[in-house]
Amino acid sequence: MPNLKAIRDRIQSVKNTKKITEAMRLVAAAKVRRAQEQVTATRPFADRLAQVLFGLQSRIKFENADLPLLQKRTVKTVGLLVISGDRGLCGGYNANVIKKAEQRIKELQAQGLEVRLSVIGRKAVQYFQRRNYIMDASYTGLEQIPVASEAANIGEQLLASFLGEKVDRVEMIFTKFVSLIASRPAVQTILPLDPQGLEVKDDEIFRLTIRGSNFGVDRQKVTTEVQSMSQEMLFEQNPVQILDSLLPLYLNNQLLRSLQESAASELAARMTAMNNASDNAKTLIGTLTLTYNKARQAAITQELLEVVAGASALE
Repeated sequence: MPNLKAIRDRIQSVKNTKKITEAMRLVAAAKVRRAQEQVTATRPFADRLAQVLFGLQSRIKFENADLPLLQKRTVKTVGLLVISGDRGLCGGYNANVIKKAEQRIKELQAQGLEVRLSVIGRKAVQYFQRRNYIMDASYTGLEQIPVASEAANIGEQLLASFLGEKVDRVEMIFTKFVSLIASRPAVQTILPLDPQGLEVKDDEIFRLTIRGSNFGVDRQKVTTEVQSMSQEMLFEQNPVQILDSLLPLYLNNQLLRSLQESAASELAARMTAMNNASDNAKTLIGTLTLTYNKARQAAITQELLEVVAGASALE
C-alpha cells in the first residue's frame, strides 16, 4: 500500500515548485515589457541616425569613401561574436545559440579560415571554456535589459580587432525574436559595414499583451520616413569625416538592437518554459491527488474490514 505521508509530502513539494515557476513566469513577463519600453525609448536616436546616414549616402558615394569600416579585405581570419544568456531555465535558447555557433565555426574552418571567438553570456562562456576554445573576449554579468554603454564597450573591442587587422571580418550570432514561443538563431556580418545595409527598412515593434489569463504579442509596423539632404546644404567638415564619426555609432546601435532582441528572446523562452513547468506541475498534482485519494480510500476500507472481522471473531 502506498505511503500516504510520502504522497502528501510530494504533493506539497510540487505545489511549492509550481509557485516558484509561476512567479518566474510573471517576472519574465514584466522584464519583457521593460525590454519593449527600452526598444521604444532608443528608437528616436536610431531613426535620427538613419536619417543622417541616408542623407550622407545621397551626397557621397560610400564606395568611393576611404573609410576603414567600409574596407573589404581578403578574408583570412573571422571574428565571431556569440550572444547567449547568463542563466538557464529558458528552454532551448542557449543550446540553440551554441549549436549555431559551433556549426558556423566548422563551416569557416572548412573554408580554411581562422576563427577568433568573442562570447557574451555565462552559458556560452562556460561551454566553450570546457572545450578549450580560445576566446579573445568574454562578457558576463551584463544587464538583463541591455543598455547602450554595454553595447559601446563590446563595439570598441570589435573595432579594435578589425582596425588592428587581427580579423578581416566580424560576424555576430544572436537570436531573432519571432514570437513568445519561437525564436531563431541568426548570423549577421557587422564588419566591414555594407553600404547597402545602411538603407532604412520597415521595422516592427513587439508588444506584450494579456488576453484573459494568456500572454500574447501584437506586432506594430514602424516605417522611418527619410528625406534626402538638400544639395545646397554646406558641411562645416568634410562629409567623409562626418561619416567616419557616425559609422561607429551605427555599429553600436546595431549591437544594442541585437542584444535587446536576444534578451527579449531569452525572456520569452523563460516565460514559455516556466508556463510549461507550471502546467506540468498542475497535471502532476492532479495525478498525485487521485493516487492519494485512492490510497486513503483503500486504507479506510482495510480498517473497516479489520473492525468487522474483529467484531465477528468476538461473536
